[in-house]
Amino acid sequence: MRKLTYFIATSVDGFIGAPDGDGEFFYSYLDADFVEFLKTEYPETVSAAGRAHLGFADAAPRRFDTVIMGRGTYEPGLKQGMTSPYGHMREQYVVSRSLTTPPDPQVRLISGDLAARVRELKAEDGLDIWLCGGADLATQLIDEIDEFVVKTYPVFVGTGMPMSRAGFGVRPLELTGAKTLGGGQLVTTYAVKR
Repeated sequence: MRKLTYFIATSVDGFIGAPDGDGEFFYSYLDADFVEFLKTEYPETVSAAGRAHLGFADAAPRRFDTVIMGRGTYEPGLKQGMTSPYGHMREQYVVSRSLTTPPDPQVRLISGDLAARVRELKAEDGLDIWLCGGADLATQLIDEIDEFVVKTYPVFVGTGMPMSRAGFGVRPLELTGAKTLGGGQLVTTYAVKR
């Protein structure tokens, strides 16, 4: 069975974006060490345009072959003409109640029961599933997430979009990995204890 992994960037104080959801400030922390980490460990999590720019457009997926993102995560790239940001993956899903037609033939829409669809995807063969964002999806899928990979950047922002809006609830996790990178980024991996 495939795992659903919430692979997300956050500030030290737990925000994945500015109050409007914009996470552009994280790009200033993409130093050579961090790019090398992404290239060798998670190359599929970099958009097709980013992979081409950084010189690893042909890198094969290592962990994920399916990505699920909310419309708010998908929209900034779409506005720049990037209709299929992760075309190098087997499947790209955008969760939206307002889109009725996918902007690209490689993009599939989920508008119905999200948790049920994720359970179907988890039952398929293949690599794991990347929950790309954002906070609302993490809230809706909190009981389906099997693993968290949290890329903590050395920045404190004070307010913004949280990692989730799931509300208070003690959800035990097991630390399964930690890696400190040269630019001060910390990548921690947690398995959900069921």
